[in-house]
Amino acid sequence: MEGKTAPNPEAEEKGEKGADSVRAVNRALDILLAFTRQDAQLSATELLQRVSLSRPTLYRLLYTLETKGFITSSGDPQRFRLGPAVARLTHIWTETLDITAIAEPVMRLLWQETQETVAVFVERSDMRLCLAEMPSPQPLNFKRGVGYQERIAVGATGRAILAFKPDAQSNLDQYLNGLTIDRAKFLEELEHTRQVGYAVSRNELITGAVAVAAPFFDSKGVAGSIGLFGPATRLDDEAVKKLAPQVIASAQTLSRALGVEPA
Repeated sequence: MEGKTAPNPEAEEKGEKGADSVRAVNRALDILLAFTRQDAQLSATELLQRVSLSRPTLYRLLYTLETKGFITSSGDPQRFRLGPAVARLTHIWTETLDITAIAEPVMRLLWQETQETVAVFVERSDMRLCLAEMPSPQPLNFKRGVGYQERIAVGATGRAILAFKPDAQSNLDQYLNGLTIDRAKFLEELEHTRQVGYAVSRNELITGAVAVAAPFFDSKGVAGSIGLFGPATRLDDEAVKKLAPQVIASAQTLSRALGVEPA
């Protein structure tokens, strides 16, 4: 008929093969994602419970993944685990990681929601370093700037990091050296931060300034903190209670972007 395109069997066959290839890739990725820190080794039966595949298809994909080094197997009955190719990709990803770039969209969303200054800090020995900052657009605001450093024991963003560092207590003398901070009270604050998931500071470095901060994590542990800063006139106790869940959620989003699922 006029204006009607005749079927193209060759094109249709290529389309079907392409769809099959995409489907196979998706299934292979589902297998890799079935492994977790808690389930580092899985049997074929356990994998079948986690992915929607027939046993022949599962074994065919496992064979391909093992050939490429993404899966290894051992034992009888056979058990599977992630292979060296995954470790190689993880190393490349870690070595080229740019926390500032990864944090930018997370920071921007929190900044848009709160209209307060938002910043990301990381540990540098007994100091904390500001990697990125988005100043509040409001006339009354507090900011320090990218590259700003301060003792890690002073301020919410530092305590949010120390509260989740396994060796923080053993290095406490280093962190508190030269500071007029009560040791027992400081340890209580770290414990409280671990319990609630965030730290708060008031008037510690700047009179009238309030900060709320939560830690984010990478595969090695606590990697830094994301903080919200504003004047006490806006960030009273009630405002802090409302903002804290948003700061925690932002830190959790950043942790996921760094490859860690928050507890």
